[in-house]
Amino acid sequence: MAKRMLKALIWSASALIGSAGIAHADMVGRYQCTIVGPSVPEPVGDIPDHAVQTAQYSCVGIDGLFKGAIMTGNAAIEWQGGKSTFLAASTTHRTPGGIAVAQLLEGTGALAMAEGKPLGNDAAGKAAIRLASGALASLSGKTLKWTTKPVGFNRFEQSYYSE
Repeated sequence: MAKRMLKALIWSASALIGSAGIAHADMVGRYQCTIVGPSVPEPVGDIPDHAVQTAQYSCVGIDGLFKGAIMTGNAAIEWQGGKSTFLAASTTHRTPGGIAVAQLLEGTGALAMAEGKPLGNDAAGKAAIRLASGALASLSGKTLKWTTKPVGFNRFEQSYYSE
């Protein structure tokens, strides 16, 4: 009897949580990335701690739909102190038999530090898949959420989630 009541309580709680509209984004894929070439914030000069940084990066897919894929990307980032705003970015995802091109819609972040030294940009935002075909055709026209977290100097992990 006690087991039946416990099961009913768990089932009821699950149903209540599910009906509350709590959204769970599914991970589409994850990459390990390396910044290619110099990527140093350049002072704008109008106000203190205001800078613009450009970055080019290359990534290898390690999970999900992008496992084994290669991604190349570029970004222009505005810094005000330790806060960042992505001004523009695009990525191209290539898998055997598939390609997808994404365009930044929005992104913000903050400087991540390790042992008192800047490590990278801990950021999140949204990107629109502007073209997708072949093995990546299911992404065509979708908007994906993305996150980045630094994993070492000039290295970061980038994950994509369905909205």
